[in-house]
Amino acid sequence: MELLDVDRSIVVAIDLQGKLMDMVVRPRLVLGATVRLLKLAGLFSVPVVLTEQYPKGIGPTHPGVRAAFDALTGPKFVMEKTAFGCCGDPQFEVLLSRARAGLPPSRRQIVVAGIEAHVCVMETVVELLGSGHQVHVCWECVSGRGEEYRRHALERMVQAGAVLTNHESVAFEWAKSKDHLQFKAMSALLKEGQLTA
Repeated sequence: MELLDVDRSIVVAIDLQGKLMDMVVRPRLVLGATVRLLKLAGLFSVPVVLTEQYPKGIGPTHPGVRAAFDALTGPKFVMEKTAFGCCGDPQFEVLLSRARAGLPPSRRQIVVAGIEAHVCVMETVVELLGSGHQVHVCWECVSGRGEEYRRHALERMVQAGAVLTNHESVAFEWAKSKDHLQFKAMSALLKEGQLTA
C-alpha cells in the first residue's frame, strides 16, 4: 500500500445523517474530524463524494458536515442511495470516474469517513477493495451504534486490505513537504481547537 497521492485521492463521506449521527459512539469526534477532512480536501483540491442512505427516512446529512461540503469549491458530488454499500449503486462508479477522469480503479485512492462502521462503511470498503481501489479509512471519522461494532468493523476492513489512518496523516501525505503551497493553511487548520469525543 502506498502513501496517499493528492492527484489520485478521492474523499468519500458515507451517510453522516441526522438520526444516525445522534446514535453513534463519539459523535462529536466523528463530526469534528470529518469536517476537518472535508476542509483539507478543499485546501488540496481533492474531489469529494457525499452519500446519503434513504434520506427520506433517516434524515439529511448532518448540518455541520453539509456546510463543510457545500463550502467546497473543488469537484464535489452527492449521491442518494438505498443499497447499503455505495458500490451497490451504479451511479457511485460514475461519480468516482468523474472525480478522477482517466484514472482506473487500480490507480484511485479512496479516503473514507462515515457511518455506520459495520454496515454501509464496511460494505463500501470491502466492495472498493474488491474492485481494485486502494482504501484509506480515517478511524476517527468512522463510527457506529456501539464501540464493539465500530472496533470489529475497522478490524475487518483492515483484514480485507484497507489502511487504517486519520485525517492528519492524510493531510501530511497530501502535502508531502513543508514547501507545499497549502502547508501553512493546513497547519493552521489542524491547530484549530482540540477534537473531543
